[in-house]
Amino acid sequence: MMKWTFLVLAAWLSISGASADAGVLDNHMKVYRSASCGCCKGWIDHIKESGFEVEDIVVEDVSYFKNKLGVPSELRSCHTGVINGYAIEGHVPAADIKKLIHDKPQVVGLAVPHMPVGTPGMEMGNRKDPFDVISFDDKGNTQVFNQYRDY
Repeated sequence: MMKWTFLVLAAWLSISGASADAGVLDNHMKVYRSASCGCCKGWIDHIKESGFEVEDIVVEDVSYFKNKLGVPSELRSCHTGVINGYAIEGHVPAADIKKLIHDKPQVVGLAVPHMPVGTPGMEMGNRKDPFDVISFDDKGNTQVFNQYRDY
């Protein structure tokens, strides 16, 4: 009977896409970007190299998705991603995304405002400007999630 129960459970997990380990999260990210943005492609490469699966979606109006996901205007950048219900705005390093989906804080998402030189996808030689990764919630509250200074 135990073997039969295991086989039924395994089949259900396979069909449903669920995981036997409830702690495992989906590593699939949708990224909305304009066709003309080259740095977005560099960031997507960084995300893929870090173990995420990326659905690269070229759209006419990226601001539509930023509005829909609740990204504050002062935190906006060139592309917007969605993973496990979180919005990822701009050139957020993959390590911070992994921490976000692991820790599951009560926020809407993370952002790296503007396009700082040295962030993933914005590499320009050895130059690396300091930048912050900012978390934001649905009430417009923001907080520094991580800082990159002397790296």
